[in-house]
Amino acid sequence: MTTAMEAILARRSIRKYQEKPVEKEKIDQLLKAAMAAPSAMNIKPWEFIVLTDPDLLDDVRSALMFGRFNAPVGIAVCGNTSFFKHPMAEKFWVQDCCAATQNILIAAVELGLGSVWLGVHPIFNFTKRISKILELPDHVKPLNVIYIGYPADDKPPRTQYDPKRVHWDTYR
Repeated sequence: MTTAMEAILARRSIRKYQEKPVEKEKIDQLLKAAMAAPSAMNIKPWEFIVLTDPDLLDDVRSALMFGRFNAPVGIAVCGNTSFFKHPMAEKFWVQDCCAATQNILIAAVELGLGSVWLGVHPIFNFTKRISKILELPDHVKPLNVIYIGYPADDKPPRTQYDPKRVHWDTYR
């Protein structure tokens, strides 16, 4: 088992996948990791659509300009706006679903899988296309699609740490 820091540094965007199915147990682990994410006011607005049907994945690939990769699994991360009882809560669905997304990406590394995050929200055309393909009700908003599979490429871990981007106490 790797440490959390090792998994974070090993997380890379994988765009080429082996023609090998991903086990349901591993997909379940990814979803458990996603739902362990923090959530504003503990609302947990996330909904996940697991995509394994090759025709449906082809439709998603066609709908996303930068999503034409051969992954055997996709996970659409969506926000369910019907969960919001407090008016401020609706403003945080994107952050909550991004935290869930990051957990999936890091857990994929730990499970020997590769992944890539494909943005959907806030691009209107992407949102509209993905909502139609996945038959989402109006109150469920697609944030992204994460492709998952066994990587065909071996990318080494890296850090992108840049001390010029770090400011202590004030921006100076």
